[in-house]
Amino acid sequence: MKKIILLIAGILIFTSCYRIDRKTYKAIGYNERVRFIILHYTAIDTDRSIRALTQGDISAHYLVTDKKWDYIYQLVPLEKRAWHAGISEFAGRTNLNDSSIGIEIVNKGYKKTIIDLDSENEVKNIANREFYPYKDYQIKKIGKLLQDLVKKYNIMPKNILGHSDISPTRKQDPGPMFPWERLYKEYGIGAWYNMDDFNKFYDKNLYEKYSYGDIQMELRRYGYGIRISGVNDGKTIKVIGAFQSHFRQTKVTGEMDLETFAILKALNKKYN
Repeated sequence: MKKIILLIAGILIFTSCYRIDRKTYKAIGYNERVRFIILHYTAIDTDRSIRALTQGDISAHYLVTDKKWDYIYQLVPLEKRAWHAGISEFAGRTNLNDSSIGIEIVNKGYKKTIIDLDSENEVKNIANREFYPYKDYQIKKIGKLLQDLVKKYNIMPKNILGHSDISPTRKQDPGPMFPWERLYKEYGIGAWYNMDDFNKFYDKNLYEKYSYGDIQMELRRYGYGIRISGVNDGKTIKVIGAFQSHFRQTKVTGEMDLETFAILKALNKKYN
């Protein structure tokens, strides 16, 4: 009997080339994969959104439907990459699929009109489009979900973003009807500026000292992927439009003005 036990032990040793001890030593030098949360609208209805996100080349970690009593559907495990961000950049990081959680919200986006034929001036189109509002119950669900995710992954406030923030030349979602200020004030989620700082920077003399290169540097300092060209080029217009869609939703023009400048400076003072 003893020989049999020894023989079995020997076989186990030789067939198991290695063993792993997961308890004795623990490293402290690591962090979470997740650094960002990116919010999107689907631009289609719930049934088509489910099909698109489960049967095609795009995906997201979560889907929030437009049906009040629906669950929030988790489509991709959080430790896996979902394919929602595409070509993207924020805070010096690119390819944000690698480091983000994607949340898709069923919302039709905007009403299609003749202005959408003007593909050369996308920001002008945004300013003239009629975007669909989000449902109150959608925002309540999203607010609670974001609170849990922020706590779990210790995500910085300014890293809760819209698709347009990380891909301003390609995307407009979640659009200027998404209530970023409400998320901040009711749920403590995301970035928003302090009015005292805004009032301090709402200074025409200060604003007029800033060149377009300075403005581009301020946008880049906040996190936007923008080249410092010193020229009010097409990409700068789209980045400013994305910034306004997030922080100055009543007037999305793509043009820097005193109000937009004061908001940008106030945000950089608070978060950088």
